[in-house]
Amino acid sequence: MSIELLFPTPVYRAALRARGTAALNARLLRECRQLRIDDAAGRRWSARHYPSGYTSYGSAHRMQRLSPTFAALAHELDRHVARFARQLQFALGTRSLIMTDCWVNIMGHGAAHGPHLHPHSTISGVYYVAVPAGAPGLKLEDPRLERFMAAPPRARDAHRRNRAWITIPAHNRQLVLFESWLRHEVLAHRDARERVSISFNYNWF
Repeated sequence: MSIELLFPTPVYRAALRARGTAALNARLLRECRQLRIDDAAGRRWSARHYPSGYTSYGSAHRMQRLSPTFAALAHELDRHVARFARQLQFALGTRSLIMTDCWVNIMGHGAAHGPHLHPHSTISGVYYVAVPAGAPGLKLEDPRLERFMAAPPRARDAHRRNRAWITIPAHNRQLVLFESWLRHEVLAHRDARERVSISFNYNWF
């Protein structure tokens, strides 16, 4: 007999290790916090849609075009996205995956991201600028979950590949990439210290 694993859901994780990454990260943290101060529209949007947190998603969602610091981050991310695309064996032809969106998230105590995906994008991801130890990671949902119908619950010690949800821990100066159709969320942040991250999308058309 044999068991073959079909239809995998790859998730890419890496740390930014290029020379000058620590200095870049420090500049990103300053600009993320300054953006929150300057972005009145974003604060209003966040008050309605993102309680206890701030995001520039509704106001400044193309930071790679507005800030040289974010553009430098995009340059570093481009290499990782290209590597992930090769592993996914995308047939892009003469086209390239281009960053289309890039925005800031600052989670205060109690802030959370509900389950969602990123329509009209190909690869999405998050870069962790400053996260306190134990801050919530990225919770990923098995894309087949709604089709499980009569499936019994999984054992408490089930292998990661057999679980319905997997959480990727959040660590400073690390990134996570995934295909944009993969539903994900971030559970409530319980630390008084802020959790600062940058989310982004790449597309090829």
